[in-house]
Amino acid sequence: MFITFEGIEGTGKSTQIALLQEHLEALGRRVLVTCEPGGSRIGAELRRVLLSLDNRDLTPQAELFLYLADRAQHVAQVVRPALEAGAVVLCDRFADSTVAYQGFGRGMDIKLLHQLNAVAVGGLWPELTILLDLDPETGLARAVARNESEGKTNAEGRFEAESLAFHSCVRQGFLSLAASFPERISILDASGTPEAIAQDLRALVEARLHA
Repeated sequence: MFITFEGIEGTGKSTQIALLQEHLEALGRRVLVTCEPGGSRIGAELRRVLLSLDNRDLTPQAELFLYLADRAQHVAQVVRPALEAGAVVLCDRFADSTVAYQGFGRGMDIKLLHQLNAVAVGGLWPELTILLDLDPETGLARAVARNESEGKTNAEGRFEAESLAFHSCVRQGFLSLAASFPERISILDASGTPEAIAQDLRALVEARLHA
């Protein structure tokens, strides 16, 4: 099963992925945790380019194609082989992020982004997407504090440096996608405690696994 996690910065995706991994492995499931950008060897190089504050001059078009290249390599080299081997794949960000960030955030053509995503994923779409929803002001504050505590302000702070208005547009993009694909995208309120969110998440995932 392929499960992706989406949301603006600071919604707690990494925390929830780790808690779900622990839960699934306790049930005897084989789990692979991965991310975009950076889930493959080549993707790790692209991640450094895409997230570094040193690359603020990256154009929206260049940014888009770097993300698509990362995704194509990631699907072919990591995600598809793991699924074929019977693993549950938990991925921090996937194609929906491109529509939300480059489409709603950067103002690029939404229809074109869906078409380019289709090429990059090669027919492989998540069976379930968890959208962790949070107001942008809270999420951005969390993300900035996290980067500062981990010493990643420069290395991975390019999107955290964007305006609150940008992140509000991205959030609306995710919510629009959830409305368009309700059979795939489930929204969870990310303002609660990690434990409460994890409990709701486990219920969602177990329902899909046993469907």
